Amino acid sequence: MPQPSASQTRQRQVLLPLTMQRPNQPNAQAQLHDLRGFTMGTTWQVQCYADASIDAHKLQAGIQAELDQVVAQMSPWEVDSDITRFNLAPANSWHVLPSEFFKVLQHSLFVAEQTGGAYDPNIGQLANLWGFGPAGKINATPDVIAIQDALQSGNWQQIQVNKDKHSVRQTGHIQLDLCSTAKGLGVDQVARYLQQMDITSYLVEVGGELRGLGCKPDGQPWWVTLEDVTQQEQEPSHVVALHGLSIATSGDTNRYFMYEGKRYSHTIDPRTGYPVEHGVAAVTVLHAECMIADALATAMTVMGLDAGMQYAKQLHAAARFVVREEHGFRTHMSPAFLAMMDDDC
Repeated sequence: MPQPSASQTRQRQVLLPLTMQRPNQPNAQAQLHDLRGFTMGTTWQVQCYADASIDAHKLQAGIQAELDQVVAQMSPWEVDSDITRFNLAPANSWHVLPSEFFKVLQHSLFVAEQTGGAYDPNIGQLANLWGFGPAGKINATPDVIAIQDALQSGNWQQIQVNKDKHSVRQTGHIQLDLCSTAKGLGVDQVARYLQQMDITSYLVEVGGELRGLGCKPDGQPWWVTLEDVTQQEQEPSHVVALHGLSIATSGDTNRYFMYEGKRYSHTIDPRTGYPVEHGVAAVTVLHAECMIADALATAMTVMGLDAGMQYAKQLHAAARFVVREEHGFRTHMSPAFLAMMDDDC
């Protein structure tokens, strides 16, 4: 789980929530639990202060159950998941979705409409063509005709939903992939579960996406350092007091492949059918809901610096863009991100 940098030479910039209610301090009997597990092809970790009456094994099982539910509904890598069954369903068939699945799909369609298709939940076919889906890795770039066929056969505008019945129609060309949002939802689901257990001091992390609330017994918030992809001493590190906030990062520093000397990012622009090439290495978004931060980080990465920053300004979203340049990286921050910086720290 990300922790504050120990470096004494690098400048550190501290970010504080703009609308922060005073966090509840754990009572004297609260115990610290540090729980870990595996989900969605990655790891999860929860640190929390809970009443002594709460059994750690029960808490671990409850957290894992929340994450297992997300996998069972939205993992295209699971052959019996709800999303896999939908993707393989006959043409012109309607399917009632579980509430969490339908919630993620609805929000994905909302972001797709706002961004003109820069974000698209119907990207499963393209993800498979480029070797980033459940079909497995590829050894060469996909055929141009196959990419054009994927673009013509389906996009977000072809997804038909019935909001009253929580159902969606499989036209025969819909291949949903909600991986860019489902992990964020998993973080939110765990946070909601903890609060149902009357736990109001926690830090949740799933594969680098985080959500925190409350403070520690010494009154300190849960401090986390934003992911650093630059590794440049002249670029300051950003440390956030994660009270009532989530963090999600999208980028190409970990998932990409090389072919004939060219780098191909796993971030695919659904409008062109090709991985993005505009130089944005990573986008980090802070928001109360991790699901929303997750979707926005992906959308802004696809949009690139200029359009992505404009979108962040339109939403008053706290976003940080890290862009590759000829001699390294440069960081750009939205007005809402800059407004969170505490000049006194």
